[in-house]
Amino acid sequence: MASVPEHVLMNEALIEDLQKVAKDTALLQGVLMRTKETPNSSEVVSYAPFTLFPSPVPRSLFEQARQVQTHFNLLVDRISQDAEFLEQALASTIKVDDFTAKLFNIYRQVKQEGCSQHIVLGLNRSDYMLDPGKDGNTSLKQIEINTIAAGLGGLTSRTPDVHRHILKVAGQVEEQKKILDNNPVAGFAEAIAKAWELYGSERAVVMFLVGDVEMIQFDNRFAEYELWSRNIAVIRRRFDDVSKRASLDQNKRLFIDGKEVAIVYFWNGYMPQNYTEQGWEASLMMERSRAVKCPDISTHLAGTKKVQQEVSRPGVLERFFPDDPKAVAQIRATFAGLYSLDMGEEGDRTVAMAIANPDHFVLKPQREGGGNNIYGEDICQVLESVKENSERCAYILMDKIRPQPVRNYLLRSGSPLKLSTCLSELGMFGAYVRQGKGMVLNECTGHLLRTKSDEHSDGGLTAGVAVLDNPLLI
Repeated sequence: MASVPEHVLMNEALIEDLQKVAKDTALLQGVLMRTKETPNSSEVVSYAPFTLFPSPVPRSLFEQARQVQTHFNLLVDRISQDAEFLEQALASTIKVDDFTAKLFNIYRQVKQEGCSQHIVLGLNRSDYMLDPGKDGNTSLKQIEINTIAAGLGGLTSRTPDVHRHILKVAGQVEEQKKILDNNPVAGFAEAIAKAWELYGSERAVVMFLVGDVEMIQFDNRFAEYELWSRNIAVIRRRFDDVSKRASLDQNKRLFIDGKEVAIVYFWNGYMPQNYTEQGWEASLMMERSRAVKCPDISTHLAGTKKVQQEVSRPGVLERFFPDDPKAVAQIRATFAGLYSLDMGEEGDRTVAMAIANPDHFVLKPQREGGGNNIYGEDICQVLESVKENSERCAYILMDKIRPQPVRNYLLRSGSPLKLSTCLSELGMFGAYVRQGKGMVLNECTGHLLRTKSDEHSDGGLTAGVAVLDNPLLI
């Protein structure tokens, strides 16, 4: 299946011309990244990698993903409020996964002290692949839900016009009409602005908690400028800045450099290497504060792989949607096979199943950010080394989805132009704001399509594997 006619894909002269047009158009539209050589400087930048043509996505499955997103928003929020479920779901994981254990220790401490803020802001992205299935009926299968630093909403808002222009130049005028407008970052900014308004201080700022290396800084700059356009001040700080210069007053208001912080928007903090000992202390201080956290610690934990696996068990969704069987059915329809590796007979069966047929599965640790999953014979090596001890509880097992490949050109700075066999992953962005028990805002704010060569099993945009794309609805 191809997004454009075969004669266009194979026309070398046309492709050579189109890729030049495409790169210039991406730069004109602001589809930008910093370079690996100077990741913290905007003196020299390049276009963010993207496909030359948009990739086909069935309209019915796109709509299914869009319509279920508000249910996933509610699910994440309800899990975050269910202390008993979080305790049970993560009990085995926190014994062997130090990172998740440290997050959970913060959760327990704050829970014991009592929550200082009852405004909850959730910005997430649910990612899917399209599974052809053994019967030939393609279905939508969720890969994961990202509850912290759900990125690329800014850059992907600029790519529709890039692909529309490429298709026009290629003579595919009717095809370009099938590309949807898309602006996830505007919906994110609306939710942040609503939480800031509910916080109730016009002088308070939104703090983007960023990392030490910011190759895709332009992505979150879009959200920053959306907020400034609403006269909401934004500052950017790192864990180290918070550790050295932030404090709580007697009312647990968070201050840094003399500014009161209404919202902490975590663009960092989802990997162990993001933290020093001082960073963990800073994280606890922010969590104890009256500032609205996006995500707060319970929502961060709700996005772990282990929770995803536990929620897929029969009857668990009904716990969170006791009076909405339709929502339960819509969510459950997207679940791929997920299997526990906890100690006991069930986990033993999972280990044996994975070792017998490793190419059928993906082994997932409790990590975000891409490039962490384990495939093929590597699954056997890992599970053989841990199958007799509790270290296996740091992982879950998932069915491997094999989406229908498409042919496309991947435009990446410094890489030769070649026609590749590609696989795509569809994401839906969700935003919600809750105050106390009342949901104030709950929306699907847009979509993301990322595509990679089938030569790669895993990896994201900054890892140099996936590239930005647009769905061409068919």
